[in-house]
Amino acid sequence: MVDSQYYLPNDIGISALDCREAFRLLSPKEQMYAHYLSRASWYGGLIVLIQTSPESANIYVLLQKMFRAQAPQQLETAATAAGLSAEEYQAFLVYAAGLYANMGNYKSFGDTKFIPNLPKFKALVWESLAFKQSPGDMEALWGCCCESLYSLEDKLKQLGLGEKGISAYFSGNCCLEDAEFAQKFLDSKNLSAYNTRLFKTEIDGKQCYEVRLASGKNEVCCGKHEFEDAVFSVKRGDYAFLMEKVCQNLEKAKDCAANDNQKRMLEEYIRSFTCGSVEAHKEGSRYWIKDKGPIVESYIGFIESYRDPFGSRGEFEGFVAVVNKAMSARFAQLVSSAEDLLPELPWPPAFEKDRFLKPDFTSLDVLTFAGSGIPAGINIPNYDDIRQTEGFKNVSLGNVLAVAYATQKDKLTFLEENDKDLYIKWKGPSFEVQVGLHELLGHGSGKLFVQDDKGKFNFDQTAVRNPETGELISSWYKGSETWDSKFSTIASSYEECRAECVGLYLCLNKEVLSIFGNEGEDAEEVVYVNWLNMVRAGLLGLEFYTPESKSWRQAHMQARFVILRVLLEAGEGLVGLKECTGADGRPDAVITLDRSKTYTVGKSAIQSFLCKLQVHKSTADVEGGRALYEGYSAVTADGTHNFLRLRETVLLRKEARKMFVQANTKIKGSCLLVEYEGSAAGLIQSFVERFPDDAEKVEAQLLEMTWEDIRDSPSRPGC
Repeated sequence: MVDSQYYLPNDIGISALDCREAFRLLSPKEQMYAHYLSRASWYGGLIVLIQTSPESANIYVLLQKMFRAQAPQQLETAATAAGLSAEEYQAFLVYAAGLYANMGNYKSFGDTKFIPNLPKFKALVWESLAFKQSPGDMEALWGCCCESLYSLEDKLKQLGLGEKGISAYFSGNCCLEDAEFAQKFLDSKNLSAYNTRLFKTEIDGKQCYEVRLASGKNEVCCGKHEFEDAVFSVKRGDYAFLMEKVCQNLEKAKDCAANDNQKRMLEEYIRSFTCGSVEAHKEGSRYWIKDKGPIVESYIGFIESYRDPFGSRGEFEGFVAVVNKAMSARFAQLVSSAEDLLPELPWPPAFEKDRFLKPDFTSLDVLTFAGSGIPAGINIPNYDDIRQTEGFKNVSLGNVLAVAYATQKDKLTFLEENDKDLYIKWKGPSFEVQVGLHELLGHGSGKLFVQDDKGKFNFDQTAVRNPETGELISSWYKGSETWDSKFSTIASSYEECRAECVGLYLCLNKEVLSIFGNEGEDAEEVVYVNWLNMVRAGLLGLEFYTPESKSWRQAHMQARFVILRVLLEAGEGLVGLKECTGADGRPDAVITLDRSKTYTVGKSAIQSFLCKLQVHKSTADVEGGRALYEGYSAVTADGTHNFLRLRETVLLRKEARKMFVQANTKIKGSCLLVEYEGSAAGLIQSFVERFPDDAEKVEAQLLEMTWEDIRDSPSRPGC
């Protein structure tokens, strides 16, 4: 019997992101700008299929052909003829919607594979109009993905590297040692891994590595290098067709840009995506930071490294959104207060940036978010050298927050009854505060100690001392080393944990709460629910831990589990966690928080832990940081709490993450917004209509890219 965690439930929450009013208020030129940026984002978003798994693009094309020939309502007739029940057909629609929403057959939040919850998938394909129109093509497509569609072989259950999982960022014969070796090579050439993939072969007994740069320009080889006992080739042209489509639409967007910063930003993005230059993308990001307070906000490229098992390669994403002026005013007030709040953080002044570069911080209504998932807030760019000295931007995605965190009381797990009503009432306001602090003062704080290529230090190495040991600083980042390249596999989760701790710590500040309109008793409820939500999230995080490989599959949830461990360790009854039997007779658990101790025991615990996190990060102390973080990340049956048993309880009572339906834009004289219902059928239809002009060509290119990857990747499953 298949574990239910690998199915998406038929009643999964699916909501439409409402951006109608925001789009209506744009001028015709702004609408056109948003349209072409959205087109660029959607074409680029298809890259995630290639980045996720060998079979994702094949499954996507199979579904697109089926639904282009018959809309979901029409295909239901074929499903009935194929012997599917109404429940089985709904399971098929939910699987298809999940594939589109995650841009692959692995969950974007948790990196676990999901498979169709129906045995008659093949019968439905054979009964479909698409099959009747092109039986040879459809049978070949089915043959390429039918085995991997359902396979739950241990290595295929989750994303990972080597024996720990599957990764399309590397050829199937690569392991962690290969990733580390390739990083050494990239560092030696001052190349970023953000827009690369790595393929390994052996020629005449010598290890040969091919570093593929994402670019529209397709060159056989732009560099061959002997490195230690191996040969590295650097090649442009990964995802070339899609990168060209991105650039074509960015060129059109440039004609509708509001100012020179936007034009120059787009010019640099085009240069980056044409030539595979991360430096050009960084230059574009500099212009993006200078583009203060735009009506239409966007960002595009290889951004977040969460899903690279090594933590260095970025997943493609592109978003386009419209500013919500009322909510943005609150965030602007928080930015204005930042310089007063930063000194409250629990590390010495020398560990803080020399100058706080006031960023844009806006609340946005998302029009388009192409990639594997949609976050609640973002702090970008992720380039350390830019963030440290030139600045960054923060965005909170308002229409995502509005629907993502709505909770029904009967589905609220692991809380006492009297906490549930408070949680439902104050979850939204408390999360708004947490997101604001997490993004602005979490990701936006803290200094990295660096010695550049010329030997110059950005700190006084004769005076700055480690607050934990009292000794002079003895380690730092050198030359081209970055946070991601040094801390690699733990970098993303460690940084999310640091930002979450900043949010918890500073939400105790009355001024912060007042900025968000919370005063008196209301403010206390916001603090209580924010901390309660964090410890509950730590428990829920166990869903994303894999005992077999002793690995975490989701950076944020690992971070929240670590915080739960820290607060449990603080003792004095601050956090209570007990196992019990639920009303349904199944194993259950209850987590509690003593609000009277939040400002004392809780604050002290977070203060101490947060300082340690920052010191290890600032000083490039990988060994100390890894020991600290992996120690708290350990999930065992030992000690006061049997977390392995609690994990089984969490899995038993977990609720599937919501999916979002996004609108399309099209030009018919003027620029029009096309909306869809918040359902599996609506999500499917939005993707069917997303590429109206060249769908078949796009799909043929996706299949070609997949075939080339399988051809060049030993040990990778495929056709």
